[in-house]
Amino acid sequence: MKVNLMHGAGGEVMGELLQTLTKFTHNNAGGIGLEALDDGAVIPFFGKNLVFTTDSHVVRPIFFPGGDIGRIAVSGTVNDLAMMGGRPIALSCGMIIEEGFEIDDLARIVASMDGALGEAGANLVTGDTKVLERGALDGIAINTAGIGVADTVVRDNGLVPGDVIIVSGTLGDHGLAIMAHREGFDLGEQILSDVAPLWGMMEGVLARGTIHAMKDPTRGGFASAINEMARKSGVQVRIAEEKIPMRKNVKSAAAMLGIDPLEVANEGKVVMGVPPSDVQVVLAALHAHKYGKDATVVGTVTRGTHVIMETAIGGERFIEPPMGDPVPRVC
Repeated sequence: MKVNLMHGAGGEVMGELLQTLTKFTHNNAGGIGLEALDDGAVIPFFGKNLVFTTDSHVVRPIFFPGGDIGRIAVSGTVNDLAMMGGRPIALSCGMIIEEGFEIDDLARIVASMDGALGEAGANLVTGDTKVLERGALDGIAINTAGIGVADTVVRDNGLVPGDVIIVSGTLGDHGLAIMAHREGFDLGEQILSDVAPLWGMMEGVLARGTIHAMKDPTRGGFASAINEMARKSGVQVRIAEEKIPMRKNVKSAAAMLGIDPLEVANEGKVVMGVPPSDVQVVLAALHAHKYGKDATVVGTVTRGTHVIMETAIGGERFIEPPMGDPVPRVC
């Protein structure tokens, strides 16, 4: 068996690869290990909760409607910290650059990273650069790691029956923006990526309400994220199809491509489980921020297993975890 593109796409096939990648015998020093496989690791440190995460980014094209690889690199790491309640403090950046890469493009990427860092209130504090010979790499790959501090740690396995499922905005924007751009679709209105650092929004939410579990629906999209949350929490999640926020042009592009938009990566959205008593304050906090203006309730948590879609025509179907992301190289 050999590694293929599906192994890096965030779905069920990637889960199989992780069984190999996480077989470390010395991975539980001081109670800190890989077993949770959350968006980051929580490290107790002199009474504080440090959150640590890392991610690598290989996007094609490097510049796309609404963003670029630099904005994704910073936003992805900031958001992984934020999903665990971590205020981003410091990031590292490792760049692997192909010989012949345009210096002007590199400067544009760095400027984009700087803008995202400013939004998040974080700093890039260390890094590394390697240059490979022409043809050894598709332009540029960026790794970012980040450290944050969480007053209250939030994990992706904390859903309980009775919780309400909220998404912070329209789904499918990022993956379909890249795919429509690659295919040259003219939909009348350009689809823009949602890539954004979400700590500013989540800081307000965490200050006002309780969140039992949350996750950003990146690789594998909403379908992957909600299934992982339900499975880890040991609950059933019921989603109302007519309540899922989605742009018309995203639906159109997905239909043209034969892609389920719920399986497509997002880079600026949150899926969260909230107790009923806090739904209105959480929605108010989300709506008060530019990245949460389209936030809405999409479902509920009950006893049982699986994620079930209540369809607009009155039926039911499973929302299955995807085998992989149908749009490769988007994050």
